Amino acid sequence: MIPIDIYVERRRRLMDAMGGGVAVLPTAPERIRNRDAHYPYRFDSYFYHLCGFREPDAVLVVVAGKDRRSILFCREKDPEREVWDGYRYGPGEARTAFAFDEAYAIGMLDTRMPDLLADQATVHSHLGDDPAWDARVIDWVNQVRSRARSGVTAPRDVRDLHAVLDEMRLIKRPEEIDTMRRAAAISVQAHQRAMRASRAGRREYEIEAEIVHEFRRHGADAPAYTPIVAAGERACVLHYVSNDGVLKDGDLLLVDAGCELEGYASDITRTFPVNGTFSGPQRDIYELVLAAQAAAIGAVRPGNTWNMPHDAAVRVLAQGMIDLGLLQGAVDSAVETEAYKKFYMHRTGHWLGLDVHDAGDYKRDGAWRALEPGMVLTVEPGCYVRPGEGVPERFANIGVRVEDDVVVTAAGCEVLSAGAPKQVADIEALMRADRE
Repeated sequence: MIPIDIYVERRRRLMDAMGGGVAVLPTAPERIRNRDAHYPYRFDSYFYHLCGFREPDAVLVVVAGKDRRSILFCREKDPEREVWDGYRYGPGEARTAFAFDEAYAIGMLDTRMPDLLADQATVHSHLGDDPAWDARVIDWVNQVRSRARSGVTAPRDVRDLHAVLDEMRLIKRPEEIDTMRRAAAISVQAHQRAMRASRAGRREYEIEAEIVHEFRRHGADAPAYTPIVAAGERACVLHYVSNDGVLKDGDLLLVDAGCELEGYASDITRTFPVNGTFSGPQRDIYELVLAAQAAAIGAVRPGNTWNMPHDAAVRVLAQGMIDLGLLQGAVDSAVETEAYKKFYMHRTGHWLGLDVHDAGDYKRDGAWRALEPGMVLTVEPGCYVRPGEGVPERFANIGVRVEDDVVVTAAGCEVLSAGAPKQVADIEALMRADRE
């Protein structure tokens, strides 16, 4: 677990970045699935980043300037509801456990906020996420304005918090990276289990069940996103999540799955043969994607820009597509005209952290930003060959992606998910051993 003093430090950093004023951040609401059933609850990542508090119906208020303090509004203790829904901290215990300066019942939020905003120059909040929340913040400001004749001044500025918090979240502390390393280790075991469990005739959802079982068996919170378990031609559908097809002998199986641990996501993709042996065309496409990933990972180091791993992967993929007869002409032309996008249409990675597609800008002032130690990203090139005019039949319906979680270090990078087999010989050996 992330120590509480780190959350306290983050709130102090936010106060410094604000320079003054009051920040107000709600956590995510509970959401009805149907009638009396709720979706599994997941807290808001920005809120959690600043306090580590996991209950719904909570709001964090951070006061900067001379009277610096952090205040939590949360659900009251309610023994009757706890019989039905389980333990809740209540303001008193939450203040102590999470090191807040003050804590109050959530029902007092609308009453106390105008006083907290009085004589403050700026209110900071998340703008544009929820119109109802935006209106609530403006209503508090208007209530302060209505007291102008008594000499009270209202905030003149309403500022968006995303930019400040995105930068704070982008560089991970060692404790965060350790949590993500443990999340990746659990996901590695789940991918190994998927390889061992794959057999012709099984359904994709059976493999998904094996994966989720492994996540929970090792203490993960949940899948970090809906797993993709796509066999055969379905691997050419980038966001396929139906997971109800049948695994066939001779298919490749693409599995994109990662667990969430203590709020932090992992995100790993492996592609392997259902019967344990790559065919010649499957191996050609697979080795091409693997080479592209190696080139991209080689470009992950401090000082290189965000786009350099993508550029490295694209060049390898484009040359390989030409060599295999998927594209014609010179590699420079294939890259410049983006002809490769017929078979590789997505980017090579994204930030990773509390969100699977984590917070943080990819450009600054119009230029790709430089990589820095503590940034965590995925590296996930692919090649998806749908049948069509000019497509060699032997490659039709082969979809391959290989994805790892990578942290930028002072010396270069560390692949957090390196334990998941991805060399052809290692995959075939693992699957063969379970079949003997």
